[in-house]
Amino acid sequence: MVAKFSHGSSLYGALSYNQEKVNEGLGKVLATNLVIEPNDGVFNVASCMEDFERFMPSHIRTSKPVIHISLNPHPDDKLTDQQLADIGREYMERFGYGGQPYMIFKHEDIGREHIHIVSTRVRTDGSIISDSKNYERSRKITDSLEQKYGLHSKEKNQGEAWQLAPIDVSQGNLKKQVANVIKPLSEMYSFQTLGEYRALLSLYNIGVEEIKGENKGKAYRGLVYSALDGDGNRVGTPLKSSLFGKEHGLDRLEKLFEKSKESIKENGIAKQTRATVSASFASTRTESEFRAALREKGIDLVLRRNDEGRIYGATFIDHNQRTVLNGSRLGKEFSANVLGERFVDNLPREDMQAPAPKHSENKQPTTNQQPQSTYSETNDPVGSLFSVFTPEVEGTDNKQPTLKRKRKKKRRYGRQL
Repeated sequence: MVAKFSHGSSLYGALSYNQEKVNEGLGKVLATNLVIEPNDGVFNVASCMEDFERFMPSHIRTSKPVIHISLNPHPDDKLTDQQLADIGREYMERFGYGGQPYMIFKHEDIGREHIHIVSTRVRTDGSIISDSKNYERSRKITDSLEQKYGLHSKEKNQGEAWQLAPIDVSQGNLKKQVANVIKPLSEMYSFQTLGEYRALLSLYNIGVEEIKGENKGKAYRGLVYSALDGDGNRVGTPLKSSLFGKEHGLDRLEKLFEKSKESIKENGIAKQTRATVSASFASTRTESEFRAALREKGIDLVLRRNDEGRIYGATFIDHNQRTVLNGSRLGKEFSANVLGERFVDNLPREDMQAPAPKHSENKQPTTNQQPQSTYSETNDPVGSLFSVFTPEVEGTDNKQPTLKRKRKKKRRYGRQL
């Protein structure tokens, strides 16, 4: 079971987000503490706000008095509503929030059951519940709860636990599909740049771009989300981030970047991921072997290549730590330049040839124009996406003359970085 928590300023926003799931039939209220349950069992945000505010002093000394927690059992853990509620209560008691008002919501919107808990960090006397070493304390609590309830350990097959379904434009309702992916991902994963966030979303056929402009003399910045086809191209109408709420806009994301940076540094997450990646790197020779070894350990690799096939970006997505890290953050040996050189060196001799001249491109397209040739290397939907975005270079047609097409300058391209 994995716990994810965040501090915020808007109690209304946290309650509204969860109540929306209930209203859509994708969630329910499992339990409350110091929040009065209506006679008809139908909660509304306004009345819940009043109950929370009764236990909060008029003047507080923090800009983020709200805590929003998600507890995520492994998909193979089948728990009753009562068990989920009990787990939520025990977690809050051990985490230091047993005397605070809180609500426990069950969500069923992403193919697996999990719970969200909304509470306040400010006690009635105005003191603030300490967040010192939250990660370590939370880890000990979830480990204990796993043993008590016989749950799967977070170390077992965790890479499979957080794979959401990629969006499919043909199914319609694009806004809802995108929302059902970006909302849980932004809560569960840590990323420090827009590029890392984009790499994470690409696993689920979603693109995100920053837009800048001027309207009536006033500059603006924002984000747009797009659906991606099998080749990573945008399809359909882009969706403004405002359609999904402020928490998925650029300002909110930039705050998440800073928070993630602090969390990753404080908990030494990059060092843990680096050890796993390093072991896989040392035991493999080719890109496909490297990917397979990483996937077995719950890590996905997203590479970005230019038209010539040169790697210019590398991102590792650690599903165990729920952290996205550019290769350079793990060390220079995992940067795009080094990976590009390593994989070029391991290609068969004939694969290092330069592309065919322009006059023959239409008759004999290069491998980079046919990314579908790598689909067979992955059996799962998510894994196949990596092949789409990062096609591996394969041998050229045997009918093509080889000696005339070998250009030393082109052959060294991946090494002169």
